[in-house]
Amino acid sequence: MAASVSSMKLLAFCHILTSFQSVYGVGVNYGTVGNNLPPPKRVAQLLQATLIDKVKIYDTNPEILEAFSNTGIDIIVAVENQQVSNLSSSEAAADEWLAARVLPFIPSTSIVAIVVGNEYLTASWNNKDPKPVDLVKAMRNLHSVLKTRGHDRKIKVTTPHSMAVLAASFPPSASTFAEPLVSTMTDIVRFLADTGAPFMINAYPYFAYRDNPGKIDLDYVLLGNLTSVRDPSGLIYHNMLDAQIDAVRSAIGSLGFPNGTVAITVSESGWPSKGEKGETAASPQNAETYNSRLVERAKSGKATPMNEKADIFVFSLFNENKKKGTESERNFGLFTSEGSKAYDVNLSCQFCNGDVAESGFGEKMGVGSVRGPSVWCVAKPHSDDKILQTVLDFCCGGGGVDSGPVLTLGGPWAVIK
Repeated sequence: MAASVSSMKLLAFCHILTSFQSVYGVGVNYGTVGNNLPPPKRVAQLLQATLIDKVKIYDTNPEILEAFSNTGIDIIVAVENQQVSNLSSSEAAADEWLAARVLPFIPSTSIVAIVVGNEYLTASWNNKDPKPVDLVKAMRNLHSVLKTRGHDRKIKVTTPHSMAVLAASFPPSASTFAEPLVSTMTDIVRFLADTGAPFMINAYPYFAYRDNPGKIDLDYVLLGNLTSVRDPSGLIYHNMLDAQIDAVRSAIGSLGFPNGTVAITVSESGWPSKGEKGETAASPQNAETYNSRLVERAKSGKATPMNEKADIFVFSLFNENKKKGTESERNFGLFTSEGSKAYDVNLSCQFCNGDVAESGFGEKMGVGSVRGPSVWCVAKPHSDDKILQTVLDFCCGGGGVDSGPVLTLGGPWAVIK
Protein backbone atom coordinates (compact mmCIF):
# COMPACT_ATOMS: atom_id res chain seq x y z
CA MET A 1 0.00 0.00 0.00
CA ALA A 2 1.38 3.41 -0.97
CA ALA A 3 2.19 5.76 1.89
CA SER A 4 1.68 9.52 1.82
CA VAL A 5 4.67 11.85 1.88
CA SER A 6 3.46 13.63 5.00
CA SER A 7 2.99 10.42 6.98
CA MET A 8 6.33 9.04 5.84
CA LYS A 9 8.12 12.24 6.80
CA LEU A 10 6.51 12.13 10.24
CA LEU A 11 7.37 8.48 10.72
CA ALA A 12 10.90 9.14 9.51
CA PHE A 13 11.27 11.96 12.02
CA CYS A 14 10.02 9.76 14.87
CA HIS A 15 12.33 6.95 13.76
CA ILE A 16 15.35 9.24 13.83
CA LEU A 17 14.51 10.46 17.33
CA THR A 18 14.05 6.95 18.73
CA SER A 19 16.66 4.96 16.89
CA PHE A 20 19.44 7.26 15.71
CA GLN A 21 19.39 10.15 18.12
CA SER A 22 23.10 9.83 18.89
CA VAL A 23 24.41 9.15 15.36
CA TYR A 24 25.57 12.10 13.30
CA GLY A 25 27.54 12.25 10.09
CA VAL A 26 31.11 13.42 9.75
CA GLY A 27 32.41 15.90 7.20
CA VAL A 28 35.90 16.12 5.74
CA ASN A 29 37.80 18.72 3.72
CA TYR A 30 39.24 17.37 0.47
CA GLY A 31 42.14 19.55 -0.64
CA THR A 32 44.14 18.80 -3.77
CA VAL A 33 47.33 20.86 -3.47
CA GLY A 34 49.57 17.87 -4.11
CA ASN A 35 51.14 16.14 -7.09
CA ASN A 36 50.79 12.54 -5.93
CA LEU A 37 47.20 12.22 -4.70
CA PRO A 38 44.92 9.27 -5.56
CA PRO A 39 42.43 9.85 -8.40
CA PRO A 40 39.07 11.30 -7.29
CA LYS A 41 37.14 8.16 -8.31
CA ARG A 42 39.29 6.09 -5.97
CA VAL A 43 38.75 8.65 -3.21
CA ALA A 44 34.97 8.49 -3.65
CA GLN A 45 35.06 4.69 -3.46
CA LEU A 46 37.01 4.80 -0.21
CA LEU A 47 34.75 7.35 1.45
CA GLN A 48 31.61 5.41 0.58
CA ALA A 49 32.82 2.70 2.96
CA THR A 50 33.28 5.16 5.82
CA LEU A 51 31.01 7.19 8.09
CA ILE A 52 32.00 10.37 6.21
CA ASP A 53 28.83 11.66 4.57
CA LYS A 54 29.85 15.23 3.70
CA VAL A 55 32.85 16.42 1.68
CA LYS A 56 33.93 20.04 1.26
CA ILE A 57 36.19 20.95 -1.64
CA TYR A 58 37.91 24.24 -2.41
CA ASP A 59 36.73 24.76 -5.98
CA THR A 60 34.37 23.09 -8.44
CA ASN A 61 36.78 20.48 -9.79
CA PRO A 62 34.70 18.64 -12.42
CA GLU A 63 36.62 15.38 -11.98
CA ILE A 64 35.78 15.35 -8.27
CA LEU A 65 32.14 16.30 -8.81
CA GLU A 66 31.75 13.53 -11.38
CA ALA A 67 33.50 11.00 -9.11
CA PHE A 68 31.02 11.61 -6.27
CA SER A 69 27.91 11.23 -8.42
CA ASN A 70 25.43 8.65 -7.08
CA THR A 71 27.53 8.00 -3.97
CA GLY A 72 25.13 9.23 -1.29
CA ILE A 73 27.77 11.72 -0.09
CA ASP A 74 26.88 15.40 0.11
CA ILE A 75 29.31 17.83 -1.52
CA ILE A 76 30.06 21.44 -0.68
CA VAL A 77 31.76 23.38 -3.47
CA ALA A 78 33.57 26.72 -3.33
CA VAL A 79 33.98 29.97 -5.18
CA GLU A 80 37.71 30.72 -5.11
CA ASN A 81 38.69 34.01 -3.45
CA GLN A 82 39.86 35.38 -6.78
CA GLN A 83 36.38 34.86 -8.26
CA VAL A 84 34.39 36.64 -5.54
CA SER A 85 34.70 40.08 -7.11
CA ASN A 86 33.40 38.82 -10.45
CA LEU A 87 30.36 37.13 -8.91
CA SER A 88 29.61 40.27 -6.92
CA SER A 89 29.33 42.35 -10.09
CA SER A 90 25.91 41.07 -11.20
CA GLU A 91 23.39 38.25 -11.00
CA ALA A 92 24.25 37.48 -14.60
CA ALA A 93 27.87 36.80 -13.64
CA ALA A 94 26.74 34.59 -10.77
CA ASP A 95 24.32 32.73 -13.05
CA GLU A 96 27.05 32.16 -15.64
CA TRP A 97 29.34 30.71 -12.95
CA LEU A 98 26.55 28.50 -11.60
CA ALA A 99 25.56 27.23 -15.04
CA ALA A 100 29.15 26.32 -15.91
CA ARG A 101 30.44 25.03 -12.57
CA VAL A 102 27.51 23.46 -10.70
CA LEU A 103 24.38 22.76 -12.73
CA PRO A 104 25.96 20.18 -15.08
CA PHE A 105 26.55 17.86 -12.10
CA ILE A 106 23.20 17.95 -10.32
CA PRO A 107 21.17 16.06 -9.29
CA SER A 108 23.44 12.98 -9.70
CA THR A 109 26.04 14.69 -7.50
CA SER A 110 24.44 15.87 -4.27
CA ILE A 111 25.71 19.45 -4.03
CA VAL A 112 24.20 20.94 -0.89
CA ALA A 113 26.10 24.20 -0.43
CA ILE A 114 28.30 26.77 -2.13
CA VAL A 115 30.85 28.52 0.04
CA VAL A 116 31.89 31.91 -1.28
CA GLY A 117 35.62 32.31 -0.71
CA ASN A 118 37.64 30.87 2.15
CA GLU A 119 38.49 33.14 5.10
CA TYR A 120 37.87 35.92 2.59
CA LEU A 121 37.60 38.76 5.11
CA THR A 122 40.97 38.01 6.74
CA ALA A 123 42.90 36.76 3.71
CA SER A 124 44.83 38.50 0.98
CA TRP A 125 45.97 37.29 -2.42
CA ASN A 126 47.73 38.70 -5.46
CA ASN A 127 48.73 41.67 -3.30
CA LYS A 128 45.08 42.74 -3.12
CA ASP A 129 43.03 43.30 0.00
CA PRO A 130 39.54 41.78 0.14
CA LYS A 131 36.53 44.04 -0.27
CA PRO A 132 33.91 42.99 2.31
CA VAL A 133 31.10 44.43 0.21
CA ASP A 134 32.07 42.09 -2.65
CA LEU A 135 31.63 39.05 -0.42
CA VAL A 136 28.10 40.02 0.65
CA LYS A 137 27.05 40.90 -2.91
CA ALA A 138 28.44 37.64 -4.31
CA MET A 139 26.55 35.61 -1.70
CA ARG A 140 23.31 37.43 -2.45
CA ASN A 141 23.73 37.10 -6.22
CA LEU A 142 24.36 33.36 -6.00
CA HIS A 143 21.36 32.80 -3.74
CA SER A 144 19.19 34.85 -6.06
CA VAL A 145 20.08 32.82 -9.14
CA LEU A 146 19.69 29.57 -7.22
CA LYS A 147 16.21 30.70 -6.21
CA THR A 148 15.34 31.67 -9.77
CA ARG A 149 16.42 28.23 -10.99
CA GLY A 150 14.59 26.44 -8.16
CA HIS A 151 17.66 25.11 -6.30
CA ASP A 152 17.71 27.39 -3.23
CA ARG A 153 15.95 24.90 -0.94
CA LYS A 154 18.73 22.33 -1.27
CA ILE A 155 21.81 24.38 -2.16
CA LYS A 156 22.67 26.91 0.54
CA VAL A 157 25.15 29.78 0.22
CA THR A 158 27.56 30.68 3.00
CA THR A 159 31.25 31.53 3.61
CA PRO A 160 33.91 30.14 5.99
CA HIS A 161 35.68 32.51 8.38
CA SER A 162 38.87 32.29 10.39
CA MET A 163 38.82 32.95 14.13
CA ALA A 164 40.50 36.27 13.29
CA VAL A 165 37.07 37.78 12.58
CA LEU A 166 36.60 37.92 16.36
CA ALA A 167 37.91 40.78 18.48
CA ALA A 168 38.81 38.12 21.08
CA SER A 169 37.75 34.51 21.58
CA PHE A 170 38.00 34.44 25.38
CA PRO A 171 36.04 34.62 27.51
CA PRO A 172 33.44 33.07 25.18
CA SER A 173 30.50 34.85 26.80
CA ALA A 174 31.98 38.29 26.04
CA SER A 175 33.15 37.62 22.49
CA THR A 176 32.34 40.07 19.71
CA PHE A 177 33.37 40.49 16.10
CA ALA A 178 36.33 42.76 15.33
CA GLU A 179 35.04 46.33 15.13
CA PRO A 180 35.98 46.97 11.46
CA LEU A 181 33.93 43.89 10.47
CA VAL A 182 30.78 44.46 12.54
CA SER A 183 28.76 46.01 9.71
CA THR A 184 29.77 43.30 7.21
CA MET A 185 29.20 40.48 9.70
CA THR A 186 25.75 41.87 10.48
CA ASP A 187 24.86 41.72 6.79
CA ILE A 188 26.25 38.20 6.47
CA VAL A 189 24.48 36.84 9.56
CA ARG A 190 21.20 38.43 8.48
CA PHE A 191 21.58 36.79 5.06
CA LEU A 192 22.28 33.40 6.67
CA ALA A 193 19.28 33.75 8.99
CA ASP A 194 17.00 34.68 6.09
CA THR A 195 18.15 31.79 3.87
CA GLY A 196 18.65 29.04 6.48
CA ALA A 197 22.36 28.66 5.83
CA PRO A 198 24.94 28.01 8.59
CA PHE A 199 27.67 30.32 9.87
CA MET A 200 30.99 28.61 9.08
CA ILE A 201 34.11 28.96 11.20
CA ASN A 202 37.57 27.41 10.76
CA ALA A 203 38.64 26.59 14.32
CA TYR A 204 42.13 25.30 15.14
CA PRO A 205 43.09 24.84 18.81
CA TYR A 206 46.45 23.59 17.48
CA PHE A 207 47.57 27.05 16.36
CA ALA A 208 46.58 28.61 19.67
CA TYR A 209 48.75 26.05 21.46
CA ARG A 210 51.64 26.34 19.00
CA ASP A 211 51.83 30.09 19.58
CA ASN A 212 51.44 29.90 23.39
CA PRO A 213 52.65 26.45 24.54
CA GLY A 214 53.61 27.68 28.00
CA LYS A 215 50.22 29.24 28.71
CA ILE A 216 47.80 26.57 27.45
CA ASP A 217 47.39 23.03 28.72
CA LEU A 218 47.89 20.41 25.97
CA ASP A 219 44.97 18.30 27.19
CA TYR A 220 42.70 21.36 26.85
CA VAL A 221 43.47 21.75 23.13
CA LEU A 222 43.41 17.99 22.46
CA LEU A 223 39.71 17.83 23.40
CA GLY A 224 40.44 16.14 26.71
CA ASN A 225 38.46 16.44 29.94
CA LEU A 226 41.19 16.99 32.51
CA THR A 227 41.30 20.80 32.32
CA SER A 228 38.58 23.14 33.57
CA VAL A 229 38.41 26.76 32.45
CA ARG A 230 35.69 28.93 33.96
CA ASP A 231 33.93 31.62 31.98
CA PRO A 232 32.75 34.71 33.95
CA SER A 233 29.20 33.58 33.17
CA GLY A 234 29.81 30.48 35.26
CA LEU A 235 30.07 28.05 32.35
CA ILE A 236 32.90 25.50 32.55
CA TYR A 237 34.99 24.59 29.50
CA HIS A 238 36.99 21.37 29.28
CA ASN A 239 38.36 21.93 25.78
CA MET A 240 39.23 24.89 23.58
CA LEU A 241 37.08 23.90 20.61
CA ASP A 242 33.94 24.27 22.73
CA ALA A 243 35.16 27.68 23.85
CA GLN A 244 35.85 28.75 20.25
CA ILE A 245 32.40 27.64 19.06
CA ASP A 246 30.69 29.45 21.93
CA ALA A 247 32.78 32.56 21.28
CA VAL A 248 31.30 32.62 17.78
CA ARG A 249 27.84 32.05 19.24
CA SER A 250 28.28 35.07 21.54
CA ALA A 251 29.61 37.24 18.72
CA ILE A 252 26.57 36.38 16.61
CA GLY A 253 24.35 37.18 19.59
CA SER A 254 26.05 40.55 20.03
CA LEU A 255 24.72 41.52 16.59
CA GLY A 256 21.15 40.92 17.75
CA PHE A 257 20.69 37.34 16.55
CA PRO A 258 19.79 35.05 19.49
CA ASN A 259 20.55 31.34 19.84
CA GLY A 260 18.68 29.28 17.28
CA THR A 261 18.63 32.01 14.64
CA VAL A 262 21.68 30.74 12.76
CA ALA A 263 23.37 27.35 13.08
CA ILE A 264 27.15 27.11 13.41
CA THR A 265 29.30 24.73 11.38
CA VAL A 266 32.98 24.07 12.13
CA SER A 267 34.08 24.10 8.51
CA GLU A 268 37.68 23.18 9.34
CA SER A 269 39.40 21.71 12.38
CA GLY A 270 42.32 19.32 12.63
CA TRP A 271 45.83 18.63 13.88
CA PRO A 272 49.11 18.13 11.96
CA SER A 273 51.11 14.93 12.27
CA LYS A 274 54.40 16.67 11.43
CA GLY A 275 55.80 20.18 11.72
CA GLU A 276 58.86 22.39 11.82
CA LYS A 277 61.56 21.86 14.44
CA GLY A 278 59.83 24.14 16.94
CA GLU A 279 56.36 22.62 16.42
CA THR A 280 56.77 19.93 19.05
CA ALA A 281 53.02 19.27 19.37
CA ALA A 282 52.75 18.35 15.68
CA SER A 283 53.07 14.58 15.96
CA PRO A 284 51.23 11.45 14.77
CA GLN A 285 50.23 10.70 18.38
CA ASN A 286 48.67 14.11 19.01
CA ALA A 287 47.04 14.16 15.57
CA GLU A 288 45.50 10.76 16.23
CA THR A 289 44.25 11.86 19.64
CA TYR A 290 42.72 15.13 18.43
CA ASN A 291 41.13 13.83 15.25
CA SER A 292 39.82 10.64 16.89
CA ARG A 293 38.11 12.76 19.54
CA LEU A 294 36.92 15.21 16.87
CA VAL A 295 35.31 12.40 14.86
CA GLU A 296 33.66 10.97 17.97
CA ARG A 297 32.35 14.41 18.83
CA ALA A 298 30.95 14.86 15.32
CA LYS A 299 29.25 11.45 15.50
CA SER A 300 27.67 12.12 18.88
CA GLY A 301 26.41 15.64 18.18
CA LYS A 302 27.58 16.69 21.65
CA ALA A 303 26.62 20.23 22.56
CA THR A 304 28.88 22.99 23.91
CA PRO A 305 28.27 24.60 27.32
CA MET A 306 26.07 27.15 25.49
CA ASN A 307 24.14 24.22 24.02
CA GLU A 308 25.46 24.66 20.47
CA LYS A 309 25.48 21.48 18.37
CA ALA A 310 27.79 22.24 15.47
CA ASP A 311 28.38 20.15 12.37
CA ILE A 312 32.10 19.43 11.98
CA PHE A 313 34.39 19.04 8.97
CA VAL A 314 37.78 17.50 9.69
CA PHE A 315 40.77 19.10 8.03
CA SER A 316 41.90 17.34 6.06
CA LEU A 317 41.61 14.18 3.98
CA PHE A 318 45.18 14.18 2.62
CA ASN A 319 48.61 15.56 3.36
CA GLU A 320 49.21 18.04 0.53
CA ASN A 321 52.88 18.22 -0.43
CA LYS A 322 52.58 21.36 -2.56
CA LYS A 323 50.93 23.63 0.00
CA LYS A 324 52.79 26.80 0.89
CA GLY A 325 53.80 27.69 4.43
CA THR A 326 55.32 25.64 7.23
CA GLU A 327 55.78 21.88 7.30
CA SER A 328 52.69 21.49 9.46
CA GLU A 329 50.53 23.09 6.76
CA ARG A 330 51.40 20.16 4.48
CA ASN A 331 50.69 17.47 7.09
CA PHE A 332 47.12 17.83 8.32
CA GLY A 333 45.89 14.77 6.41
CA LEU A 334 44.16 11.70 7.78
CA PHE A 335 45.90 10.02 4.84
CA THR A 336 49.31 10.57 3.29
CA SER A 337 49.61 11.91 -0.23
CA GLU A 338 50.08 8.34 -1.46
CA GLY A 339 46.84 7.23 0.20
CA SER A 340 48.00 5.26 3.25
CA LYS A 341 46.78 6.16 6.73
CA ALA A 342 48.88 8.85 8.40
CA TYR A 343 47.72 7.45 11.78
CA ASP A 344 44.77 5.46 13.05
CA VAL A 345 41.40 7.20 13.21
CA ASN A 346 38.30 5.00 13.25
CA LEU A 347 36.06 5.92 10.32
CA SER A 348 34.14 2.65 10.20
CA CYS A 349 30.46 2.81 9.40
CA GLN A 350 27.96 0.20 10.57
CA PHE A 351 25.39 1.45 8.05
CA CYS A 352 27.67 1.03 5.03
CA ASN A 353 28.02 -2.13 2.95
CA GLY A 354 31.63 -3.23 3.24
CA ASP A 355 34.36 -2.44 5.76
CA VAL A 356 36.49 0.66 5.85
CA ALA A 357 39.91 0.01 4.38
CA GLU A 358 42.36 -0.82 7.13
CA SER A 359 45.31 0.46 5.13
CA GLY A 360 43.84 3.38 3.23
CA PHE A 361 43.68 2.93 -0.52
CA GLY A 362 45.27 -0.52 -0.57
CA GLU A 363 43.93 -3.81 -1.92
CA LYS A 364 41.47 -4.21 0.98
CA MET A 365 39.40 -1.41 -0.51
CA GLY A 366 37.38 -3.13 -3.21
CA VAL A 367 35.12 -1.32 -5.63
CA GLY A 368 32.19 -3.23 -4.15
CA SER A 369 32.69 -1.74 -0.69
CA VAL A 370 30.25 1.11 -1.10
CA ARG A 371 27.01 2.37 0.32
CA GLY A 372 24.31 0.23 -1.17
CA PRO A 373 20.51 0.23 -1.25
CA SER A 374 18.89 0.26 2.17
CA VAL A 375 15.51 -0.92 3.40
CA TRP A 376 14.54 2.27 5.23
CA CYS A 377 14.41 5.73 3.69
CA VAL A 378 14.48 9.04 5.55
CA ALA A 379 13.40 12.11 3.62
CA LYS A 380 15.51 15.24 4.00
CA PRO A 381 13.56 18.42 4.80
CA HIS A 382 14.33 19.94 1.39
CA SER A 383 13.27 16.90 -0.62
CA ASP A 384 10.75 17.49 -3.40
CA ASP A 385 7.36 16.04 -2.40
CA LYS A 386 6.41 14.92 -5.92
CA ILE A 387 9.68 13.04 -6.42
CA LEU A 388 9.40 11.46 -2.99
CA GLN A 389 5.83 10.36 -3.63
CA THR A 390 6.90 8.61 -6.83
CA VAL A 391 9.71 6.83 -4.99
CA LEU A 392 7.42 5.84 -2.11
CA ASP A 393 4.76 4.54 -4.49
CA PHE A 394 7.38 2.31 -6.07
CA CYS A 395 9.03 1.15 -2.83
CA CYS A 396 5.77 0.46 -1.05
CA GLY A 397 4.06 -0.91 -4.15
CA GLY A 398 5.66 -2.60 -7.12
CA GLY A 399 9.15 -2.12 -5.73
CA GLY A 400 8.31 -4.65 -3.06
CA VAL A 401 10.59 -3.32 -0.33
CA ASP A 402 10.00 -5.05 2.98
CA SER A 403 9.32 -2.47 5.67
CA GLY A 404 9.81 -4.95 8.50
CA PRO A 405 13.10 -3.51 9.86
CA VAL A 406 11.65 0.02 10.17
CA LEU A 407 11.49 -0.03 13.96
CA THR A 408 14.55 -2.21 14.49
CA LEU A 409 16.89 -0.24 16.73
CA GLY A 410 20.09 0.41 14.82
CA GLY A 411 18.71 -1.03 11.58
CA PRO A 412 19.87 0.11 8.14
CA TRP A 413 18.67 3.36 6.66
CA ALA A 414 19.42 5.71 3.80
CA VAL A 415 18.64 9.26 2.78
CA ILE A 416 16.64 10.09 -0.32
CA LYS A 417 17.89 13.42 -1.63
